[in-house]
Amino acid sequence: MRKFAIPTVAVAALSVAIVAPSYAQTPTPETTITASPKVSPSKAGTKAKPKSVNLTVNANWKTSGPDGENKPIVQKVKIDFPKGSLYLGGKYKAKCSESELARTRLDNNDKLTGKCAKAVVGSGTGSAWADTVKTQPKFQLVNGGAKNVYLYTVLKNPARVTTPVPGVIKKGGKHGGYELTLTVPQELQVVAGTPISLISVNVKTTAKNWIATTSCPKNKKWPFTVTSSQDTTADAVFSSFVKCS
Repeated sequence: MRKFAIPTVAVAALSVAIVAPSYAQTPTPETTITASPKVSPSKAGTKAKPKSVNLTVNANWKTSGPDGENKPIVQKVKIDFPKGSLYLGGKYKAKCSESELARTRLDNNDKLTGKCAKAVVGSGTGSAWADTVKTQPKFQLVNGGAKNVYLYTVLKNPARVTTPVPGVIKKGGKHGGYELTLTVPQELQVVAGTPISLISVNVKTTAKNWIATTSCPKNKKWPFTVTSSQDTTADAVFSSFVKCS
């Protein structure tokens, strides 16, 4: 029987062809979120005498890969508040519904007017990628009653968009306080054919007797968790705490 010899160079080339794909695989993109809330005052109230507080939240998103390229679109954000927190939106002096927000005019400074202006309980700014260019949305936090809150957003680039991000509030959640779920509307996910990918959001409440505290745990820490859901990457989860007394 005739034997065929395979040249050494051919064997080496075949080995490289088999092994090479394992080195060429692109790592799966991963999104992370961090949040640094501040509660003022940090000394808690009681169930009998809740203490009105203001809350400042700074959230930041980062996804592996080149900045501005192939970044995911944030579709939903859920925040779990601790036991000892108290949401007073149902009792607050002014409320504004989503349908009323749709009809409300803005002034020359892009501020809400009329009835909805009285329901503004905070404000903020943000930054996002509009494809590979940065854009800076502005926010007004609006009280919607016992179960609703709205992050009214004004975006000017790549096109002007004015619309609320609706939030639903439920008692309970991971930490026994409240659960807030914000759902980003489609018109803020893609603007003028351009995907919008969040980089940061900074929001501060300014209203009195809109949120309050009723207790501080024995370990002097209010726990919280933020979960961000994107279209092309896995959920990003961040848990930490705020000191209290």
